[in-house]
Amino acid sequence: MMQKNRVVVFDLDDTLYKEQDYLLSAYREIATSLESDYAQEGVFDRMCQWWLEGENVFDRLIRTYQLHLTIDDLLAVYRSHVPAICLDRKTNLLLDRLHQQAVLGLVTDGRSITQRHKIDALGLSAYMDADDILISEETGFQKPSNEPFRHFMECYPSSAYYYVGDNPAKDFQAPNHLGWTTICLLDDGRNIHPQDFSLSPQMLPQHSVPQLTEIENIII
Repeated sequence: MMQKNRVVVFDLDDTLYKEQDYLLSAYREIATSLESDYAQEGVFDRMCQWWLEGENVFDRLIRTYQLHLTIDDLLAVYRSHVPAICLDRKTNLLLDRLHQQAVLGLVTDGRSITQRHKIDALGLSAYMDADDILISEETGFQKPSNEPFRHFMECYPSSAYYYVGDNPAKDFQAPNHLGWTTICLLDDGRNIHPQDFSLSPQMLPQHSVPQLTEIENIII
């Protein structure tokens, strides 16, 4: 059984939940508003189709419906909306187990308002102390900076440290450098950003798992 001298820190997007779910939540909110304000139908389905086709969805939206809005207006709604997202059952159970036996934390890049809404929607404060939820806009440090990871080493010395993320381009370089165990959750085909494993060895995770629950086999 794990002891509390273990620290397990997670990335947020495409690790604890699928960022695609956030995108679809934002699209749905924008579409609902436009359908009401402009008496249109099927806006959400069109937005999803444009996204799948690799188009600039907001530019296409403005042109198609002749909106009196800018891309920045739509981005503001996207980034500030309260998302309809949740942890899946297996992730909830995993965090329940780990929380009983290890310190849990979060290191995520992004805007404070956006990431805070996600964190609240996912209920992560039930598993992590407020001081152990680190968002780049609030700390001033983006991955691959060492500083967010040093926070946990200073707060919980003489521990075994683990970082779980999904993006080799930025997630694992700093914790690798600091002697952490790094674990990558492999893309199941829904990730927003592709995973690149052709990088230098210091940027690559030490372990990769297809399912988040499998990190227990590495941590225990």
